[in-house]
Amino acid sequence: MPIKIPLALPARETLESEYIFVMDELRALHQDIRPLKIAILNLMPTKITTETQLIRLLSNTPLQIDLTLLHTETYRGKNTSVEHMEAFYKSYSDVKKMKFDGLIITGAPVENLDYTEVSYWDELCEIMNWTKTNVYSTFYICWAAQAGLYYHYGVEKHSLPKKIFGVFEHRVLNFKHPLLRGFDEIFMAPHSRHTEIRSEDLLATGQIDILSDSPHAGVYIAASKDCRQFFVTGHSEYDYDTLSHEYFRDLNRGLDIEMPYNYFPDNDPTKKPINIWRGHANLLFSNWLNYFVYQRTPYDIEKIGEKNNDCPFFG
Repeated sequence: MPIKIPLALPARETLESEYIFVMDELRALHQDIRPLKIAILNLMPTKITTETQLIRLLSNTPLQIDLTLLHTETYRGKNTSVEHMEAFYKSYSDVKKMKFDGLIITGAPVENLDYTEVSYWDELCEIMNWTKTNVYSTFYICWAAQAGLYYHYGVEKHSLPKKIFGVFEHRVLNFKHPLLRGFDEIFMAPHSRHTEIRSEDLLATGQIDILSDSPHAGVYIAASKDCRQFFVTGHSEYDYDTLSHEYFRDLNRGLDIEMPYNYFPDNDPTKKPINIWRGHANLLFSNWLNYFVYQRTPYDIEKIGEKNNDCPFFG
């Protein structure tokens, strides 16, 4: 099934060139299906790139999705045109009375700041509180995963001696969990961050399950025990060249940046990187949509928010 996006969204041309089935609003009106209502709160500065990456992954399922792109009101980025934002994005104020089957909150380049120093922190807290009643399942990525764990469970982030930057091996810790269904025992995923969440802090909450980790990158995927919140500390959505763009950007700025680990063939930055995480990225998002959104969200979307303390698979 396709994902429904605005006709003029820049991602459309890219995705159609990859033979990914996307559909405009007019065509969607003729399908007698209740699509999943999914929102993306895009906190990344490269908004068009990020929205394309996430739409690509969300479209790889048999489910029809009605997508809403959100931005913060208290901070407006400088890397995306005002015209694009006004044409394709809504604010929290525009949707706060609405219900959504799922919400994705992206990472943001603010991890070295204390949470309260982030200009839109109060707004983000309001949104995270709103998800408890208006969103069935929330998927947090990278810094947003750290922010969500701090807001909901009081889990602190910790600064690292050096940036975790590259493509790392990960292991599955719970093969029974449907979010990881189809995963290999060892799989790859990219990371790009200066801070971490520690497993002992997560386990101490008594409310979080750690589903995957890495000997080098630490905790990768965690989930609330009611399976309504998922926290992913890496960037499975990244394109093959995203880390290279970050690397050369920082080099050109004169920053002290190490070459991304296990990324360039033969550690030669003149060689084209190879995407070795795409399959598991698709599984991660399709499993989330299927098992924890589509199969659990009420058909009457207005019923989202009713109390549910048990994971449907492990209650």
